[in-house]
Amino acid sequence: MALEIYNVLHRTKEPFEPLHEGKVNMYVCGPTVYDHAHIGHAKTYISFDVVVRYLRYSGYDVLYVQNLTDVGHLLDTGEDRILKKARQAQAVPMQIVETYTRSYFEDMDALGVVRPDISPRASGHIPEQIKMIERLIEKGHAYVSKDGNVYFDVTSWPSFGKLSNRQIEEQQAGVREEVREDKRHPADFALWKIAEPEHILRWDSPWGEGYPGWHIECSAMAHKYLGTTFDIHGGGIDNIFPHNECEIAQSEAANDAEFARYWMLVGTLMVPDEFGIPTKMSKSLGNFYTIKDALKLHRPEVIRMFILGAHYRNPIVFSEEALDAARRGWERIYGAVRLTREKLRTAPEGEAGNAFLDTLEQARRQFISALDDDFNAPGGIAALHELTREVNILLNGEQPVGRAVLEAIDQTYRELGGQVLGIVPEEAESTSGSAEREEGLIRLLIELRAQARADRNFQLSDLIRDRLSELGITVEDRPDGTVWRIN
Repeated sequence: MALEIYNVLHRTKEPFEPLHEGKVNMYVCGPTVYDHAHIGHAKTYISFDVVVRYLRYSGYDVLYVQNLTDVGHLLDTGEDRILKKARQAQAVPMQIVETYTRSYFEDMDALGVVRPDISPRASGHIPEQIKMIERLIEKGHAYVSKDGNVYFDVTSWPSFGKLSNRQIEEQQAGVREEVREDKRHPADFALWKIAEPEHILRWDSPWGEGYPGWHIECSAMAHKYLGTTFDIHGGGIDNIFPHNECEIAQSEAANDAEFARYWMLVGTLMVPDEFGIPTKMSKSLGNFYTIKDALKLHRPEVIRMFILGAHYRNPIVFSEEALDAARRGWERIYGAVRLTREKLRTAPEGEAGNAFLDTLEQARRQFISALDDDFNAPGGIAALHELTREVNILLNGEQPVGRAVLEAIDQTYRELGGQVLGIVPEEAESTSGSAEREEGLIRLLIELRAQARADRNFQLSDLIRDRLSELGITVEDRPDGTVWRIN
């Protein structure tokens, strides 16, 4: 089957047909950089990482843009998140932005998330935002209030609410937008706000010194880097209203063209509350776990396995039990990978076991079928688990397996588990310098232990095994030899 995507705009799966053949332009709403990223961010950006990886694996030329919000994202009180953090830390706003931007990319790099091609900042695109606001005013879709603020007039755009299926009459005053007397309609949202005297972040504009609203940044930056209409817009389901809804209205009103053709929104990450009831994880609620803390306890591949174990559109509940289950699943897959690579070290030349190539092709077809079904990562993982079962049967059997077949198995894992899902590490990247010496020493100890076992010196054999275990290295004796892994 060809790739199908669940388009939130139409509430149905649709065949994916890019605007330009062979090329995909994709925009994903990035983080507001005022604190360390949490596991909820990991869910969103690992999910879209797999989308980008699979599109490229499928042969598409992907231009991936993900913004950084460093101004204009207001709390319900109307206070800018960056400014609030700056006051708390007794720092200047851009110092906060730089600190947490670096922290965000450190976390994404550690999780194996491929960096976007372009990561534009809201504060670096003020002229583009002002230009779009001017067009909206000229077209009659925005107005300057008596206080000098600029608002989008939602009554001027009849399709406002089409993504979230909300009608203007259903909107409540003050939802994520500060209720102000200078608005014509309670649902009108800010495009530009005049800065109060104490507001540090401010720029010159035709309407006076001020700063942009939250929503206009994505419209302006998406237009600059991806054009009037582009293929995929991604983000979290929590931002479907008002942020995504406002993006669509102001972009299509300003440009007289469709904004994004496919809307993909990621389900929420939840955590159990004190009664065990799943609750949304968020910084404002104070119940979040940073990615840095999670990485102290779990391998990045295990965190990815946990997140990809549920479909990107579904919510998931974060817990140590769930992560432990993901770890066990990952270890089963990576155990087969390690066994394959260990056997490759001494494998005979030739094509013994060549019939297994049909099994590899079947696994590949099953994997691709799953990912073509709206990037169904759990289905892809299931295909890898089924392949792993077959690989273990083959490699633990009595029949010899030639180098060609082992290389094909390894390549399959590298492509599907590594290149697409990012859960199979590329050993070549970690086997140089001190890491290579460390692995060599481990292999030497494994060989000495094997010799001790052959000599029936079980006291020495057990001592080597126990000391390796203390160092976090698990030794597993199999009928065809001994394999090891770092926990």
